[in-house]
Amino acid sequence: MRAFLLIAVALTAAGCMGGRSSDDQAVVAAFYPLAWAVGGVAPGAVSVVNLTPPGAEPHDVELSPGDVETVHDAQLVVYLGGGFQPALEDAVEGRRGPSLDLLGDDERDPHIWLDPVRFARAVDDIANELDGSDSSALLADLERLDAEYRRGLEDCERDVIVTTHAAFGLLARRYGLTELSLAGRSPESEPGPRELEELIEDVRASGATTVFAEPLVLDEVAETVAHEAGATLATLDPVEGLSQGRLDAGEDYISVMRANLAALREALGCR
Repeated sequence: MRAFLLIAVALTAAGCMGGRSSDDQAVVAAFYPLAWAVGGVAPGAVSVVNLTPPGAEPHDVELSPGDVETVHDAQLVVYLGGGFQPALEDAVEGRRGPSLDLLGDDERDPHIWLDPVRFARAVDDIANELDGSDSSALLADLERLDAEYRRGLEDCERDVIVTTHAAFGLLARRYGLTELSLAGRSPESEPGPRELEELIEDVRASGATTVFAEPLVLDEVAETVAHEAGATLATLDPVEGLSQGRLDAGEDYISVMRANLAALREALGCR
């Protein structure tokens, strides 16, 4: 009898610790900028789960069985389709609850958070899915950020940005720049020897004086191109994930985007 009572108590305690009430369910976000957006608009009772660990490259994330269970049980899953994170898209297909794909049917570039104007539409979409949400503060922040970029990039000597992978195309188009990418839309996509030679010539011909690498990727290609083209190597952050140290230091989406603006202004010779 005593053993039976101990088992019953243990099971009751486990149920209380593991379960979530209907008022306190998790919203799962695919990776950092989406988690930042959800956290900024969600009511206080909602917890936000970022499926991509701090400092991890979201393209590389594989879901554990526990992650898949979290996705299936979530109140809402916010993600980007189009093959950006195939494992998550597979898990979403097995859900019965609502999921929000922020990538439009006619969009091919998933890096929507790097364009503050486009990202504001995504914030609105998230807020519309969550009862009791308030997007006004985040939308005001994004409007100010857009204004800063417009002012900061309106009078520059150069207009070509050389990046590690094609993450900044939407940002470039928004502010009248041209992106020259050393790889595709995934940072793991590297050029072959002949293509590398062509890239070096393209950088020289563009007049760019800076090649941008990324903080989450150790990129020998960027170093090689910068050295051979006589350019400076600098950092431009695609804001796909911040390390725990950076988060603890108070960095967030807005602060990193402002640091990106400063890096762009220096590289482009803006006045």
